[in-house]
Amino acid sequence: MSIVQLCVCFIVGYIFGNIPNGYLYAKSQGVDIYHQGSGNPGSTNVLRTLGKRAGITVLLMDIAKCMVPIFLMILFWKPGNEDQKTLILMLTGIGAILGHNFPILPGVKGGKGVACTGALLIALSPLYTLGLLCFFILIVLITKYVSLGSVLSVFVFFFSVLLMGKSGILFPFSEAIYLPMCGLSMFLALLCLFQHRENVKRLLNGTENKFGKKK
Repeated sequence: MSIVQLCVCFIVGYIFGNIPNGYLYAKSQGVDIYHQGSGNPGSTNVLRTLGKRAGITVLLMDIAKCMVPIFLMILFWKPGNEDQKTLILMLTGIGAILGHNFPILPGVKGGKGVACTGALLIALSPLYTLGLLCFFILIVLITKYVSLGSVLSVFVFFFSVLLMGKSGILFPFSEAIYLPMCGLSMFLALLCLFQHRENVKRLLNGTENKFGKKK
């Protein structure tokens, strides 16, 4: 894969990531999600504000806005091997996550990118992501903190790549792109931590909102 091809993947992902699903869905229900709950347009705040159906709908929409450009880029570039396919989906997915978190469209507020990150992991390795989802659910059930489950899950992904990336057991790529994958997965983990920095502060002082309780 050339640098130009990977840049195109990133840009296409970023454009799709700018689509403000949470805001648009809430607006269709007569609610400005930017002024409700945490003010975040992600599925968690939508769920707390508008209920389970709305939360699940926005979650699926955010997953789609990462999966669709990945599918399109793989279809367009026709990668010749799993390493090329992996780089395409990673760069496209990271573009979508950054577009979701830091949109360029005027008046659009960014989210935290958890659903988009989950979509990227599904595209990379569905079976591994299923195990990671079980870990996330377990953390949320035990602690009642969605933010904690989100951050820990992405860091588990990073350490999985770091420790098992060369083996080919968990992920489809080879040792040839092990170092780039370590860098990209570390970037995802640090980005997730940065986006949840306020949640981390509230976790440390005991004021973080628990799942199932309204603010």
